[in-house]
Amino acid sequence: MEASDGAAVRGGMEGMGRYALPTGTEYRGTLKDGLFDGEGELLFPNGGVYRAVWHRGVPTQGKYTFADGLEYKDKKWHYCDGYDRRFYTEICSGLIEPDISQLTNLDPPPEIPKGCYDCGDGFYDPETRVVVDYKFRFLRNADDEEHEWIIQTCRQAWDETSEPQPKP
Repeated sequence: MEASDGAAVRGGMEGMGRYALPTGTEYRGTLKDGLFDGEGELLFPNGGVYRAVWHRGVPTQGKYTFADGLEYKDKKWHYCDGYDRRFYTEICSGLIEPDISQLTNLDPPPEIPKGCYDCGDGFYDPETRVVVDYKFRFLRNADDEEHEWIIQTCRQAWDETSEPQPKP
């Protein structure tokens, strides 16, 4: 963990500061005794932001905003439920032409590397069980549960459709 800004007091960071974690996530905000304390935000490599009020390193209240601007709500969450399956970009910008499928919230969808899956926040390689973001930066190692979910649910590189070929 790389710390910068903020003053060191009794061995811990104090005041306004910034922590850069090895995952690429960065904290910016108030620090007390080396812990997140007060107002601060976590900036994730995928563009998401978690803004919160922290107490001794634990968020007491906060809000997560996805990279596309969609704000997560833990109550009355209606995005992508059983009644409305549109992507957030379709809600904001309208549906695209009926004969074109929008496969992901990103339009056009990212090209998936051969043998990998698009798991929503990046690509998953089932051989290494590693998830990288769309810029190929390490995000995490998938456990057995996530591995099974990705294999059963997510779009695969070889699922890419091609234009119909004329009959010879």
